[in-house]
Amino acid sequence: MRRPTIFALSLLLLSQHALAFDQALYMKTFFSVVLVRGYDDAGGLAYGSGVVVGPNQVATDCHVLRRTAKAWVSQGDDAYRLESVQADIFHDLCLLNVETMPMASVPMGSTASLSKGTHVLSIGNSDGGTRAIGGQIKSLYPFDGGNIIRTNARFTLGASGSPIFDDNGNLLGLNTFKTPGSNAYFYAIPVEWIINLQKKTEKAELPIKGQAFWELPDIDKPFFMQMALPHLNDDFAKLLEVSQRWVKAEPTNAEAWYELGSAQEGLGQPDEAQKSYTSALALNPRHAEALYRTGVFASRHGDQAAVQKVSVTLAGIDSALAADFDKTVAVKQ
Repeated sequence: MRRPTIFALSLLLLSQHALAFDQALYMKTFFSVVLVRGYDDAGGLAYGSGVVVGPNQVATDCHVLRRTAKAWVSQGDDAYRLESVQADIFHDLCLLNVETMPMASVPMGSTASLSKGTHVLSIGNSDGGTRAIGGQIKSLYPFDGGNIIRTNARFTLGASGSPIFDDNGNLLGLNTFKTPGSNAYFYAIPVEWIINLQKKTEKAELPIKGQAFWELPDIDKPFFMQMALPHLNDDFAKLLEVSQRWVKAEPTNAEAWYELGSAQEGLGQPDEAQKSYTSALALNPRHAEALYRTGVFASRHGDQAAVQKVSVTLAGIDSALAADFDKTVAVKQ
Protein backbone atom coordinates (compact mmCIF):
# COMPACT_ATOMS: atom_id res chain seq x y z
CA MET A 1 0.00 0.00 0.00
CA ARG A 2 1.29 3.45 -0.95
CA ARG A 3 -1.48 5.69 0.22
CA PRO A 4 0.63 7.72 2.68
CA THR A 5 3.07 8.51 -0.15
CA ILE A 6 0.24 9.46 -2.49
CA PHE A 7 -1.32 11.67 0.15
CA ALA A 8 1.98 13.45 0.82
CA LEU A 9 2.33 14.09 -2.90
CA SER A 10 -1.18 15.45 -3.12
CA LEU A 11 -0.48 17.87 -0.27
CA LEU A 12 2.36 19.29 -2.32
CA LEU A 13 -0.15 19.89 -5.12
CA LEU A 14 -2.63 21.81 -2.97
CA SER A 15 -3.53 25.22 -4.36
CA GLN A 16 -3.30 28.33 -2.19
CA HIS A 17 -7.09 28.39 -1.68
CA ALA A 18 -7.17 24.66 -0.90
CA LEU A 19 -4.77 25.11 2.01
CA ALA A 20 -7.59 26.78 3.93
CA PHE A 21 -9.66 23.58 3.74
CA ASP A 22 -9.70 21.53 6.94
CA GLN A 23 -6.87 19.03 6.53
CA ALA A 24 -8.64 16.20 8.36
CA LEU A 25 -11.62 16.57 6.05
CA TYR A 26 -9.27 16.79 3.09
CA MET A 27 -7.63 13.48 4.01
CA LYS A 28 -11.04 11.82 4.38
CA THR A 29 -12.33 13.03 1.01
CA PHE A 30 -9.00 12.43 -0.75
CA PHE A 31 -9.15 8.68 -0.16
CA SER A 32 -12.59 8.50 -1.79
CA VAL A 33 -11.30 9.96 -5.08
CA VAL A 34 -10.26 7.43 -7.73
CA LEU A 35 -8.86 7.22 -11.23
CA VAL A 36 -11.09 5.81 -13.99
CA ARG A 37 -9.16 4.10 -16.79
CA GLY A 38 -9.74 2.13 -19.98
CA TYR A 39 -8.01 1.22 -23.25
CA ASP A 40 -9.49 2.28 -26.58
CA ASP A 41 -9.43 0.23 -29.81
CA ALA A 42 -6.09 1.72 -30.82
CA GLY A 43 -4.47 0.75 -27.54
CA GLY A 44 -4.49 4.29 -26.17
CA LEU A 45 -5.39 4.97 -22.57
CA ALA A 46 -8.54 6.92 -21.76
CA TYR A 47 -8.76 8.22 -18.24
CA GLY A 48 -10.66 10.51 -15.94
CA SER A 49 -11.55 10.93 -12.28
CA GLY A 50 -14.32 9.63 -10.07
CA VAL A 51 -15.55 9.58 -6.49
CA VAL A 52 -16.97 6.82 -4.30
CA VAL A 53 -20.66 7.57 -3.69
CA GLY A 54 -21.86 4.24 -2.31
CA PRO A 55 -20.67 0.74 -1.43
CA ASN A 56 -18.44 -0.29 -4.35
CA GLN A 57 -19.93 2.49 -6.49
CA VAL A 58 -18.12 5.33 -8.26
CA ALA A 59 -19.61 8.39 -9.95
CA THR A 60 -17.87 9.88 -13.00
CA ASP A 61 -18.65 11.62 -16.29
CA CYS A 62 -19.95 9.35 -19.06
CA HIS A 63 -17.73 11.02 -21.66
CA VAL A 64 -14.73 9.50 -19.87
CA LEU A 65 -16.01 6.09 -21.05
CA ARG A 66 -16.74 6.83 -24.70
CA ARG A 67 -13.57 5.36 -26.15
CA THR A 68 -13.26 2.18 -24.11
CA ALA A 69 -15.10 -1.13 -24.04
CA LYS A 70 -13.18 -2.23 -20.95
CA ALA A 71 -12.67 0.07 -17.98
CA TRP A 72 -11.49 -0.20 -14.42
CA VAL A 73 -11.07 1.94 -11.31
CA SER A 74 -7.77 2.45 -9.50
CA GLN A 75 -6.22 4.24 -6.56
CA GLY A 76 -2.49 4.12 -6.08
CA ASP A 77 -1.30 0.58 -6.89
CA ASP A 78 -4.74 -0.96 -6.38
CA ALA A 79 -7.08 -1.67 -9.30
CA TYR A 80 -10.74 -2.71 -9.18
CA ARG A 81 -12.68 -4.48 -11.91
CA LEU A 82 -15.81 -2.87 -13.32
CA GLU A 83 -18.89 -5.10 -12.98
CA SER A 84 -21.67 -2.89 -14.41
CA VAL A 85 -22.52 0.67 -15.44
CA GLN A 86 -25.57 2.86 -14.97
CA ALA A 87 -25.76 5.81 -17.33
CA ASP A 88 -27.63 9.10 -17.61
CA ILE A 89 -26.08 10.00 -20.93
CA PHE A 90 -27.88 13.32 -21.50
CA HIS A 91 -26.60 14.60 -18.13
CA ASP A 92 -23.14 13.06 -18.75
CA LEU A 93 -23.31 11.02 -15.56
CA CYS A 94 -22.27 7.41 -15.08
CA LEU A 95 -22.26 5.20 -11.99
CA LEU A 96 -19.65 2.45 -12.00
CA ASN A 97 -20.41 -0.63 -9.93
CA VAL A 98 -17.09 -2.33 -9.16
CA GLU A 99 -15.77 -5.33 -7.29
CA THR A 100 -15.28 -5.02 -3.55
CA MET A 101 -13.11 -2.04 -2.66
CA PRO A 102 -12.23 -0.58 0.74
CA MET A 103 -12.82 3.12 0.10
CA ALA A 104 -15.59 4.84 2.04
CA SER A 105 -18.29 6.78 0.23
CA VAL A 106 -18.48 10.55 0.62
CA PRO A 107 -21.45 12.29 2.26
CA MET A 108 -23.92 13.78 -0.20
CA GLY A 109 -24.58 17.50 -0.11
CA SER A 110 -27.11 19.59 -1.99
CA THR A 111 -26.94 22.42 -4.52
CA ALA A 112 -30.32 23.81 -3.44
CA SER A 113 -28.95 26.01 -0.65
CA LEU A 114 -25.70 27.09 -2.32
CA SER A 115 -24.93 30.71 -3.08
CA LYS A 116 -22.35 32.72 -4.97
CA GLY A 117 -19.08 33.07 -3.14
CA THR A 118 -19.34 29.70 -1.37
CA HIS A 119 -15.91 28.10 -1.01
CA VAL A 120 -15.41 24.73 -2.70
CA LEU A 121 -12.62 22.20 -3.04
CA SER A 122 -12.01 20.08 -6.14
CA ILE A 123 -9.88 16.91 -6.00
CA GLY A 124 -8.99 15.16 -9.23
CA ASN A 125 -6.36 13.43 -11.33
CA SER A 126 -4.58 15.61 -13.87
CA ASP A 127 -1.11 16.44 -15.10
CA GLY A 128 0.28 13.19 -13.74
CA GLY A 129 -0.88 13.59 -10.16
CA THR A 130 -3.80 14.09 -7.82
CA ARG A 131 -4.51 17.78 -7.38
CA ALA A 132 -6.64 19.68 -4.91
CA ILE A 133 -7.85 23.04 -6.19
CA GLY A 134 -9.78 25.47 -4.04
CA GLY A 135 -12.10 28.13 -5.36
CA GLN A 136 -15.48 29.79 -5.09
CA ILE A 137 -18.85 29.36 -6.69
CA LYS A 138 -19.22 32.07 -9.33
CA SER A 139 -22.71 31.21 -10.61
CA LEU A 140 -25.52 28.69 -10.16
CA TYR A 141 -27.85 27.68 -12.98
CA PRO A 142 -31.06 25.74 -12.19
CA PHE A 143 -31.35 22.84 -14.64
CA ASP A 144 -33.28 19.55 -14.55
CA GLY A 145 -33.71 19.26 -10.79
CA GLY A 146 -30.36 20.61 -9.63
CA ASN A 147 -28.04 23.58 -10.00
CA ILE A 148 -25.20 23.49 -12.50
CA ILE A 149 -22.27 24.98 -10.60
CA ARG A 150 -19.76 27.36 -12.20
CA THR A 151 -16.61 27.79 -10.14
CA ASN A 152 -13.15 29.29 -10.53
CA ALA A 153 -11.58 25.98 -9.44
CA ARG A 154 -9.87 25.20 -12.71
CA PHE A 155 -9.53 21.63 -13.97
CA THR A 156 -7.60 20.09 -16.86
CA LEU A 157 -7.33 16.85 -18.85
CA GLY A 158 -7.90 13.85 -16.61
CA ALA A 159 -10.05 15.71 -14.10
CA SER A 160 -13.38 15.06 -15.84
CA GLY A 161 -15.59 13.46 -13.21
CA SER A 162 -13.58 14.88 -10.33
CA PRO A 163 -15.67 15.80 -7.27
CA ILE A 164 -16.16 19.21 -5.73
CA PHE A 165 -16.88 19.52 -2.01
CA ASP A 166 -18.13 22.18 0.37
CA ASP A 167 -16.21 23.20 3.50
CA ASN A 168 -17.79 20.32 5.43
CA GLY A 169 -16.63 17.67 2.97
CA ASN A 170 -20.06 17.14 1.42
CA LEU A 171 -20.18 16.26 -2.27
CA LEU A 172 -21.72 19.02 -4.39
CA GLY A 173 -21.12 17.71 -7.91
CA LEU A 174 -18.67 16.53 -10.56
CA ASN A 175 -16.45 18.72 -12.75
CA THR A 176 -17.66 18.03 -16.27
CA PHE A 177 -17.15 20.68 -18.95
CA LYS A 178 -15.62 24.08 -19.69
CA THR A 179 -15.71 26.75 -22.34
CA PRO A 180 -12.85 26.90 -24.86
CA GLY A 181 -9.75 29.02 -24.29
CA SER A 182 -7.54 29.92 -21.37
CA ASN A 183 -9.98 32.43 -19.87
CA ALA A 184 -12.60 29.73 -19.45
CA TYR A 185 -15.70 29.02 -17.41
CA PHE A 186 -15.64 25.73 -15.46
CA TYR A 187 -18.84 23.82 -14.77
CA ALA A 188 -19.87 20.94 -12.50
CA ILE A 189 -23.01 18.81 -12.73
CA PRO A 190 -25.06 18.64 -9.49
CA VAL A 191 -25.05 15.95 -6.82
CA GLU A 192 -28.84 15.65 -7.13
CA TRP A 193 -28.38 13.89 -10.47
CA ILE A 194 -26.16 11.29 -8.79
CA ILE A 195 -28.78 10.64 -6.12
CA ASN A 196 -31.49 10.26 -8.78
CA LEU A 197 -29.43 7.81 -10.85
CA GLN A 198 -28.70 5.70 -7.76
CA LYS A 199 -32.44 4.98 -7.54
CA LYS A 200 -32.49 3.41 -11.00
CA THR A 201 -31.43 -0.09 -12.00
CA GLU A 202 -31.02 0.02 -15.80
CA LYS A 203 -27.56 -1.00 -17.00
CA ALA A 204 -25.57 0.44 -19.90
CA GLU A 205 -22.93 -1.05 -22.18
CA LEU A 206 -19.41 0.21 -22.84
CA PRO A 207 -18.33 2.21 -24.71
CA ILE A 208 -20.90 4.83 -23.73
CA LYS A 209 -22.53 6.44 -26.78
CA GLY A 210 -24.72 9.51 -27.00
CA GLN A 211 -24.63 13.28 -26.67
CA ALA A 212 -24.69 15.24 -23.42
CA PHE A 213 -26.65 18.47 -23.00
CA TRP A 214 -23.50 20.58 -23.08
CA GLU A 215 -22.55 19.14 -26.49
CA LEU A 216 -25.78 20.09 -28.25
CA PRO A 217 -25.82 22.65 -31.10
CA ASP A 218 -25.58 26.14 -29.61
CA ILE A 219 -29.22 27.02 -30.23
CA ASP A 220 -30.31 23.91 -28.30
CA LYS A 221 -28.01 24.36 -25.32
CA PRO A 222 -29.29 25.84 -22.05
CA PHE A 223 -29.29 29.64 -22.06
CA PHE A 224 -26.46 29.85 -19.53
CA MET A 225 -24.24 28.07 -22.06
CA GLN A 226 -25.43 30.10 -25.03
CA MET A 227 -24.37 33.31 -23.31
CA ALA A 228 -20.97 32.11 -22.04
CA LEU A 229 -18.79 32.77 -25.10
CA PRO A 230 -20.49 36.07 -26.04
CA HIS A 231 -19.88 37.24 -22.47
CA LEU A 232 -16.25 36.10 -22.42
CA ASN A 233 -15.58 37.61 -25.86
CA ASP A 234 -17.42 40.90 -25.22
CA ASP A 235 -19.77 40.14 -28.10
CA PHE A 236 -22.46 42.38 -26.66
CA ALA A 237 -24.79 42.24 -29.65
CA LYS A 238 -24.95 38.44 -29.45
CA LEU A 239 -25.18 38.59 -25.66
CA LEU A 240 -28.15 40.96 -25.96
CA GLU A 241 -29.92 38.61 -28.36
CA VAL A 242 -29.39 35.56 -26.13
CA SER A 243 -30.20 37.33 -22.84
CA GLN A 244 -33.41 38.83 -24.23
CA ARG A 245 -34.59 35.33 -25.16
CA TRP A 246 -33.46 34.08 -21.75
CA VAL A 247 -35.37 36.77 -19.82
CA LYS A 248 -38.48 36.08 -21.89
CA ALA A 249 -38.25 32.33 -21.24
CA GLU A 250 -37.23 32.63 -17.55
CA PRO A 251 -38.33 36.03 -16.19
CA THR A 252 -37.55 35.02 -12.57
CA ASN A 253 -33.94 34.05 -13.31
CA ALA A 254 -31.51 36.58 -11.81
CA GLU A 255 -28.65 35.42 -14.07
CA ALA A 256 -30.74 36.19 -17.15
CA TRP A 257 -31.37 39.76 -15.99
CA TYR A 258 -27.71 40.24 -15.09
CA GLU A 259 -26.55 39.11 -18.53
CA LEU A 260 -29.11 41.41 -20.14
CA GLY A 261 -27.69 44.28 -18.10
CA SER A 262 -24.15 43.36 -19.14
CA ALA A 263 -25.14 43.42 -22.80
CA GLN A 264 -26.97 46.74 -22.45
CA GLU A 265 -24.07 48.34 -20.60
CA GLY A 266 -21.63 47.06 -23.22
CA LEU A 267 -23.78 48.56 -25.97
CA GLY A 268 -23.87 51.98 -24.32
CA GLN A 269 -27.36 51.74 -22.80
CA PRO A 270 -26.69 52.66 -19.14
CA ASP A 271 -30.27 53.41 -18.12
CA GLU A 272 -31.53 50.08 -19.42
CA ALA A 273 -28.56 48.30 -17.86
CA GLN A 274 -29.25 49.73 -14.42
CA LYS A 275 -32.87 48.58 -14.62
CA SER A 276 -31.76 45.06 -15.54
CA TYR A 277 -29.22 44.93 -12.70
CA THR A 278 -31.93 46.11 -10.31
CA SER A 279 -34.21 43.31 -11.55
CA ALA A 280 -31.41 40.78 -10.96
CA LEU A 281 -30.92 42.02 -7.39
CA ALA A 282 -34.66 41.95 -6.70
CA LEU A 283 -34.55 38.24 -7.50
CA ASN A 284 -31.22 37.57 -5.79
CA PRO A 285 -29.95 40.28 -3.42
CA ARG A 286 -26.62 38.42 -3.13
CA HIS A 287 -25.88 38.49 -6.86
CA ALA A 288 -22.29 39.71 -6.54
CA GLU A 289 -21.74 40.88 -10.12
CA ALA A 290 -25.02 42.78 -10.26
CA LEU A 291 -24.12 44.43 -6.95
CA TYR A 292 -20.72 45.35 -8.36
CA ARG A 293 -22.15 47.03 -11.46
CA THR A 294 -24.86 48.79 -9.43
CA GLY A 295 -22.12 50.15 -7.17
CA VAL A 296 -20.12 51.39 -10.14
CA PHE A 297 -23.15 53.32 -11.40
CA ALA A 298 -23.70 54.73 -7.90
CA SER A 299 -20.08 55.92 -7.87
CA ARG A 300 -20.53 57.67 -11.20
CA HIS A 301 -23.56 59.45 -9.79
CA GLY A 302 -21.65 60.48 -6.66
CA ASP A 303 -23.80 58.39 -4.32
CA GLN A 304 -21.12 57.45 -1.79
CA ALA A 305 -23.63 56.00 0.69
CA ALA A 306 -24.79 53.48 -1.91
CA VAL A 307 -21.19 52.75 -2.89
CA GLN A 308 -20.23 52.02 0.72
CA LYS A 309 -23.27 49.78 1.17
CA VAL A 310 -22.32 47.76 -1.91
CA SER A 311 -18.73 47.48 -0.68
CA VAL A 312 -19.81 46.08 2.69
CA THR A 313 -22.32 43.68 1.13
CA LEU A 314 -19.80 42.40 -1.43
CA ALA A 315 -17.23 41.79 1.30
CA GLY A 316 -19.61 39.29 2.85
CA ILE A 317 -20.12 37.45 -0.45
CA ASP A 318 -16.86 37.50 -2.41
CA SER A 319 -13.83 39.11 -0.77
CA ALA A 320 -11.77 39.15 -3.97
CA LEU A 321 -14.53 40.84 -5.95
CA ALA A 322 -15.08 43.29 -3.07
CA ALA A 323 -11.39 44.25 -3.14
CA ASP A 324 -11.57 44.79 -6.88
CA PHE A 325 -14.70 46.89 -6.46
CA ASP A 326 -13.07 49.05 -3.80
CA LYS A 327 -10.12 49.64 -6.07
CA THR A 328 -12.38 50.48 -8.99
CA VAL A 329 -14.47 53.05 -7.17
CA ALA A 330 -11.69 54.15 -4.77
CA VAL A 331 -13.76 53.54 -1.65
CA LYS A 332 -12.15 55.16 1.36
CA GLN A 333 -12.21 52.92 4.40
